[in-house]
Amino acid sequence: MPYRKKYLPLIIGVAIAAGIFVGGKLNFSDVPDKLFSKNSKKDKLNRLIDYIDYDYVDDVNTDSIVDVTVNGILENLDPHSVYIPKEEMQSVAENMKGDFVGIGISFYPYRDSIAVIRSIEGGPSAKAGIRGGDRIVMADGDTLFGNTLNDGQLVNKLKGPLNSKVNLKVFRKGEPKLLDFTVKRSYIPIKSVDAAYMLTSKLGYIKINRFAESTYKEFKKSLDKLLDLGATELALDLRDNPGGFLGIAEQIVDEFLEDDKLILFTKNKRGNIEKSYATDKGDFEKGKLFVLINENSASASEIVAGALQDNDKGTIIGRRSYGKGLVQREMDLGDGSAVRLTVSRYYTPTGRSIQRPYAKGNKDYYDEYFERLDSGELLDPEKIQVADSLKYKTPKGKIVYGGGGIIPDVFVPIDNSMQNETLTFLQRRGFIGYFVFESLEKDRKLYNGIKRQAFIDTYEVPEKMVYAFQEYLNIRTESQLTFVAYHEEVKQYIKATLADQLYGVGAFEEVFNQRDIMIEEVVELSNGKK
Repeated sequence: MPYRKKYLPLIIGVAIAAGIFVGGKLNFSDVPDKLFSKNSKKDKLNRLIDYIDYDYVDDVNTDSIVDVTVNGILENLDPHSVYIPKEEMQSVAENMKGDFVGIGISFYPYRDSIAVIRSIEGGPSAKAGIRGGDRIVMADGDTLFGNTLNDGQLVNKLKGPLNSKVNLKVFRKGEPKLLDFTVKRSYIPIKSVDAAYMLTSKLGYIKINRFAESTYKEFKKSLDKLLDLGATELALDLRDNPGGFLGIAEQIVDEFLEDDKLILFTKNKRGNIEKSYATDKGDFEKGKLFVLINENSASASEIVAGALQDNDKGTIIGRRSYGKGLVQREMDLGDGSAVRLTVSRYYTPTGRSIQRPYAKGNKDYYDEYFERLDSGELLDPEKIQVADSLKYKTPKGKIVYGGGGIIPDVFVPIDNSMQNETLTFLQRRGFIGYFVFESLEKDRKLYNGIKRQAFIDTYEVPEKMVYAFQEYLNIRTESQLTFVAYHEEVKQYIKATLADQLYGVGAFEEVFNQRDIMIEEVVELSNGKK
């Protein structure tokens, strides 16, 4: 089936990243002494590693052996207990914290130098005067061009301690000599709210890409903005959202549910149950709500959708969600690495677990997901397999099911015109982004007089630009890719990418959503046409 090949990278990414995290790290000092008491199983592993260290005939990196051992142990538990090596901890922590210390630019490694796509609005580079199209060629006397530096090394040259300064030399097209900038590093947000704008005069839209520490504050700021613009209805887009912190999901649900409504409960191996209830702080308890999900909406996204569905709040729209109902805690392993270990299961208010079975091992777990794709479920809701033994009723009598994801109230099939294999390949490989950047480099002044909203509403990508993109691909790919059947879709991608590079946060989604059939469904439901 064509779905399998098209979705493989995204499915694997969701499987690795999807998670619900509780609390902070659990350090060795946080747990009872008896956990680390003498144990023959632990002694066996320690002895084996010591034997290899001291007596094995060849030199062996026992650190790598330990990593393999840890991963091997976790693979025998569940699909979502994962090991995080120490070299990955910083980026993982930054992603979930929601910010990092840097100079605040979006950039490409382009033609052996750092090419600034744009400076992040309000960030230190924007304040210093660095703008899209600039090339950063030196930082504190170190060269940042040539073929010897990889992406990670380039980023490290620009990172540094909070409030430290970095002296940059910048090449700018049209300037006779290099420009000097001094930039003071500060916290740079990693946005988890991709977009927030009005779809109609009464219907607001917010898209959340993950549940990080900063997500609730971003969401609340966006919701307040939409309320000020007159929103009485809201579309909350959780498509392709792999999850994050349990507490953040609870805070967002609390904005929609009335006081004392059950949000979820968790149960650990000892049978201890913890329940979470809505408080009196919700600002959208009376508003009409639509929640958008798809096959890659997982964990914390499913908590939000499940809590609302089970409390008869709002309408869940889209396709069956991922099916991940396990809760992890991050535990420090003492050497800079950590493990995210499943410590409990969560249940929606009606008592259903939406975790897919994994007793047959990880391979079977992932193959079940492929089977879902191959079965035609993405196109036909009748192909969704449910078990009568896992049937539950909401307070108003609506039938919902456990055992494998949240089944939407309103089904919307996948749109093959905008999500086909060719377009996915072009986008993920960066061809569209690089092409748009090069097009802007030829003459950025063409767009100087176009305001953001005017561009989104009225700008049309010239036909010659689409043909130029085909020529661009012919030169840069051996397979001679063609998109004759998807001409208008490619044009939409180019416009959305142009908007992103010119105007920043939310512009891509606002353009791209103009051809989104799930958004169209929401608007029709909002207008009472269905």
